[in-house]
Amino acid sequence: MEALVVYESMWGNTEEVARAVARGLGGARVVEVGAATEQELEGVELLVVGGPTHAFSMSRASTRRDAHQKGAPRGGEEVGVREWLGRLPKRLEVPIATFDTRVAKVAKLPGSAAKGAERELRRHHRGRVVGRESFYVEDMAGPLVRGELERAEAWGRALTDVRVFG
Repeated sequence: MEALVVYESMWGNTEEVARAVARGLGGARVVEVGAATEQELEGVELLVVGGPTHAFSMSRASTRRDAHQKGAPRGGEEVGVREWLGRLPKRLEVPIATFDTRVAKVAKLPGSAAKGAERELRRHHRGRVVGRESFYVEDMAGPLVRGELERAEAWGRALTDVRVFG
C-alpha cells in the first residue's frame, strides 16, 4: 500500500509520532507540511495527517508564532496543517487518518487537532476519514509520554488492515 504521512511539528514530538506511524504502515513516505504539495497525493492509497493541538484545535499562525516565542525550534509560522488542508482539492478520494499530539494533563478536555482536521476533511473535502488518534506529551515541549511511539507504530499497522478500506 502506498501511504503518505504529512505532519506539522513545533517541538519535534509530532514528527516522532509521524515517523512511528510511517514505520507501522510499512515504511510510508513522511513529509513536513511546509514541504508537502498536492502532487504528493498522486498514487497515494492512504493519507495520514497529523499536527500538534493548539488551543483545542489545529494550530494557527498566531499559535505557531506563540510556540516559537516560547522556544519551539521547528515548524514554520505560515503553513500548518490547517492551511495545507485548505489547499487540497474539494473532493478527496483517498482514505484519510488524522492524529495529533496533546498534553497529557489536559487529555480529558474537549477539542484536538485530529478532531479539527477530521471535521475539515469531512465538511470541505468530502474525505473518508478511517481513523483518528491522539498521542500524548508530558508538557508543551515534550517529551512524549512513555509508550506513545510504540502505540503510534501499532496504530499505523492497524491502518493497513484491509477491513479499513473495504
